[in-house]
Amino acid sequence: MAKSMSLLWGAGSPPCWRVMIALEEKKLQGYKHKLLSFEKEQHKSQEVLEINPRGQLPAFKHGDNILNESSAACLYLENQFKLQGNKLIPDSPAEQAMMFQRMMEGLTLTDKLNSVIYYDWFVPEEERHDAAMKRNREALAAELKLWEGYLQKVGAGSYLAGAFSLADVIVFPNIAYAFRFGLSVGRYPKLAKYYSLLKDRPSIKTSWPPHWLSSPQGYDVLKDL
Repeated sequence: MAKSMSLLWGAGSPPCWRVMIALEEKKLQGYKHKLLSFEKEQHKSQEVLEINPRGQLPAFKHGDNILNESSAACLYLENQFKLQGNKLIPDSPAEQAMMFQRMMEGLTLTDKLNSVIYYDWFVPEEERHDAAMKRNREALAAELKLWEGYLQKVGAGSYLAGAFSLADVIVFPNIAYAFRFGLSVGRYPKLAKYYSLLKDRPSIKTSWPPHWLSSPQGYDVLKDL
C-alpha cells in the first residue's frame, strides 16, 4: 500500500510534518518521499507544480489521488486505513467534536505563528511596520494563552481530545515549532508539558525534522512573547 504513495516535503514545515506523523501512525512506512529545499525554492519546481499548482509543500499522492492540504491528507489516511496502525478519530461524539474543533484551531495557530516568525519573509521591506509586527505578536500571544487554557482543562498525561488523535497530529508540529523559535517554557508551562509528553512518541521522533537533529540550537524570535 505504502509503495503507491509519494510525498514531496520540506524539513521543519508543520504541514509536511503532520502528513509524515499520520503515515507513521498508520504504519504506512515505505512510501516514496523526496526532501526539497525551501531556500532554493524547490517547492516552486515543475515537479511540485505538476502535483500542487500552488507551489506549496506537502505534495502527496496515493495512486492517482492527490492531497496537498495537510489536514485533508491526514483525514484521508485515517479513513482509508481505519483498521491499520493507530486509530486517530475517536468513537465518542464528544471526543470527535473536540478533536475536529482542535484540528481546525490548529490551522489558525499555524497562521499566527507564521505571521510573526516569517514576517520579514512574507512582507516586502517597504511595507513593514513596527505597529503591524506588534499586532501580530500580540495576536499570537493571545492565541498561545488560549491553548494554555485548553491544556489546563485536560488531565495530566492527556492529549487534546482524550486519546492521541488527529488533533495532536495537526497541533503538535506547531507547538514544537514555537519552542524551536524560543517560546518561553516558564510562561507557557502547559504547552511545555504537552511538548514533553509527545516529543518522544515513535511517530514524532521518527519524523523529526532532520536539520533540527543536526542543529539542535533554535532561535529567539519568540523568547519575549
